[in-house]
Amino acid sequence: MALIVQKYGGTSVGNVDRIKNVALRCLAAQEAGHDVVVVVSAMSGETNRLLKLVAQITDRPDEREQDVIVATGEQVSIGLVALAIQAQQGKATSFLGHQVRIVTDSTFSKARIKSIDAQPIRAALSKGHIVVVAGFQGVDEEGSVTTLGRGGSDTTAVAVAAALQADACEIYTDVDGVYTTDPNMVPAARKLDRITYEEMLELASVGAKVLQIRSVEFAMKYKVPLWVKSSFTDDPGTLVCEEDKSMEDVLVRGVAYDRNEAKITVCGVPDVPGAAAKIFGALDEKHIVVDLIVQNPARDGRTDLTFTVGKTDFAKAQELVKDVAQDIQAAGIETDDNIAKVSIVGVGMRNHSGVAARMFQALSSEGINIQMISTSEIKVSCVVHSKYTELAVRALHTAFGLDQPMPPEGVSAVSETAALKGEKV
Repeated sequence: MALIVQKYGGTSVGNVDRIKNVALRCLAAQEAGHDVVVVVSAMSGETNRLLKLVAQITDRPDEREQDVIVATGEQVSIGLVALAIQAQQGKATSFLGHQVRIVTDSTFSKARIKSIDAQPIRAALSKGHIVVVAGFQGVDEEGSVTTLGRGGSDTTAVAVAAALQADACEIYTDVDGVYTTDPNMVPAARKLDRITYEEMLELASVGAKVLQIRSVEFAMKYKVPLWVKSSFTDDPGTLVCEEDKSMEDVLVRGVAYDRNEAKITVCGVPDVPGAAAKIFGALDEKHIVVDLIVQNPARDGRTDLTFTVGKTDFAKAQELVKDVAQDIQAAGIETDDNIAKVSIVGVGMRNHSGVAARMFQALSSEGINIQMISTSEIKVSCVVHSKYTELAVRALHTAFGLDQPMPPEGVSAVSETAALKGEKV
């Protein structure tokens, strides 16, 4: 007997028939002898519908009040799922974020979870109930409703699994696992059987939409075994887990892209201590997340500073940076929201050279100019013009052999590299 947390996204509960299917899956897991907690998103399209209503009232809503509105989508879903389980002669109890006491900070629309009171869930499980928890929402210390940002139900599920010390957390979506890249863009993309927490974290951070980044952070921190599965098939899915030696055999695990970025350049920044701190300090005060940062070498006492932000924060960031640029006596700002970030990720990069060079060569061969570059131990990201996004992803997927079957475990990354070059080992 195991304690399993299942999460169902918007498409999985998109209509009554799908909600009934979710109920049957939950009951099947319980009948197999498991305790089941199910975390549910709003029905597909519902959050967007609610946001459109907000937009009809104001184009600059108070985020606290907006959270009050968009959190209602999950309230409907959990009630329907609980009723569907009961209609199949099962026992179910639904809980909103404040009833489970999912306590967050007060950063409305993208709050972070601070604690969860697991006792109400354990009490309901002890009575033989399937527990249905609203994803995406919580409350701050003052009792105000908060939401966790897009994909926040993933984070709710993993956080609940961690709080309960669950044996597994299963994320059910409309895809049957984690792929080497977006299969809608690259038909040759392949489903992965396993991927490390670190690789999934990097892929999520650079644009992969399968899991929200904070859900992976929770899973990695608390070592929650995390499965990505489809709610429409019985495919075993992809396991997100701790790294073992064999997982380093694959040089690049996947290619991701993100069109939801915009670039801001502060021109002629005085090359003095504190200038950059004023720019990024102002952005931090408004909780605007900055991604890539590049600073040119100073000439004649001035430099250009370029960085990227999410498109949702672009207008706000633009206004802030204009004011700061004037304050620090910079020459002005330039902006570009026609960009995309393409990235390669793999733990096999750690100990092998030439990965970045091959990436740059692949993009160059397709006539794609690189505007910015960022690297980590297991990732290389490049900013390119948005019109080249699909071409870049396809080129990189082919260049790193991801169109082909993965080498069997135990085949080294050195062997894989040689094979890609057509060499004998």
